Amino acid sequence: MRPHERHEEIIRLVTRRGEVSVDQLADELEVSRETIRRDLVGLDELGRLQKFHGGAKLRSIAAMEIGGEGPFAARMAENLSAKRQIAKAAASLLSPGDSLFIDTGTTTVLFAEAIAGLSGLTVITNSTRIASLVSAGGDNKVFLIGGAFSMDASETVGSLAVEQIARFRARHAFLTVGALDGTGLLDFDEAETQIARAMIERVETVTVLADASKFNKRGIFEVAGWDHVSRLVTDAEPPANIAHAMEMAGTLAIITTQCLDSRTRSSKSKLL
Repeated sequence: MRPHERHEEIIRLVTRRGEVSVDQLADELEVSRETIRRDLVGLDELGRLQKFHGGAKLRSIAAMEIGGEGPFAARMAENLSAKRQIAKAAASLLSPGDSLFIDTGTTTVLFAEAIAGLSGLTVITNSTRIASLVSAGGDNKVFLIGGAFSMDASETVGSLAVEQIARFRARHAFLTVGALDGTGLLDFDEAETQIARAMIERVETVTVLADASKFNKRGIFEVAGWDHVSRLVTDAEPPANIAHAMEMAGTLAIITTQCLDSRTRSSKSKLL
């Protein structure tokens, strides 16, 4: 195996498992531990993984964004822990063979990290970050929507992107939005709103990923009413007006704090 091929295999293994030891890599790739250590140093310097004593782990896209500049990087740092929990809960909803749209957003980038180790998915996205994350993980098929490119969010938007979305049909859409209220989903960017609307029209199930800071924000552009949303994955109980609108529309709320509490109770009962 040539060095560059070995490096790509190391990245694939780290992405799939999240964390791999030097011993594991040496055994699986049939090279010396010293060779693996040199590989990890080089890949860490290139920013492709994070080396630690005895192994390597996935370098979080979120961590890199937080260290960057621009509005998207600033949003990435907001409510990061809650967004990670939302992303993990949303990832648990998928099964091999599922097809899904993923739009561009800070929480959906974390969602892409969470599904990177899964296999058998077909992902359609307008985010180059998300496409890179998912394609580097398990045995997944990724389609990157073309269109006008926005550097800050690393996304494609505009009429060409909307036209390409219309060529696909998928089972799911996993979306982020700027605001939620009693009427439904809202956003602050017209181009991103058009992308979300187009994806909603081409799927069976719409899942919205949004932390509690989005509740009752004053959005500008209407994305969709609650009757178009199957599930909301969030970190807190929605306010009464939103909860009522969701109940009337039949939208399921998946609250990560309740999921964590349930797992904690289950663990305690096993100990007892």
